[in-house]
Amino acid sequence: MTNTSPGAFSSTAKHQVAVSAMFERIAPRYDTANRILSFGVDVFWRRRLVRGVAAAFLPGSRRRILDLAAGTYDVSIALADRIPGAFVLAVDSCLPMLQAGKGKLIRAGGYAKSRIAPIAGDALHLPMNDASVDAVTVSFGLRNMFPRKAALAEAHRVLTPGGVFHILEFGAAKCRICGGLYTVYLTRILPYIGWLVTGDKEAYSYLARTVRDFPAAAVLTEELRAVGFQEVTARRLWGGIAYLHTGKK
Repeated sequence: MTNTSPGAFSSTAKHQVAVSAMFERIAPRYDTANRILSFGVDVFWRRRLVRGVAAAFLPGSRRRILDLAAGTYDVSIALADRIPGAFVLAVDSCLPMLQAGKGKLIRAGGYAKSRIAPIAGDALHLPMNDASVDAVTVSFGLRNMFPRKAALAEAHRVLTPGGVFHILEFGAAKCRICGGLYTVYLTRILPYIGWLVTGDKEAYSYLARTVRDFPAAAVLTEELRAVGFQEVTARRLWGGIAYLHTGKK
């Protein structure tokens, strides 16, 4: 059988194809796996992200938001629900993930249908003009974007001056969180539970590696500054298991 795991490829194009194929396999059970693997805490982290986006808007701004790696619309729906007048472009490279979340859009009601636009697109080559959105969000998706610098630069390009990039991502598992128990959970337990829920152990072994290999907050801060972001911040959540990063154009 052909190896279609992201770790099997080095080039940008092949990596993206492999990542999309992996998420297509786990799309039907993706939300269930997230809730179980995070013990439901990911819901609260996403709410924290959405509150930050809402607070960053200036009065009278157009409130056009790009939600990268939108998946099954958890953040997109929350943004449209919480922020009056917001219009959300929900972009994901994996069309089956967007399709798996259609039921959520229907249940959310009319505001979701009229103010959320699903788009199958590549975060490294966004199908939009320079300075065309007022905020960019990405939740637990930046670590799957390769090369990361290109994704950061694209987010900076499409933001209007004064717009903010909001990144919710796991912290570096190199840190000894909870006496090292988090690393044990990440490397040994998470792939097994992911396999039980989705039937795809390879996918969750890969995702665990991406968490383990993701740079420390200080490194990501410098990467954001290197592509032009200013007023960069990094806020620890749950002792550093996750971080909420922001950078302003």
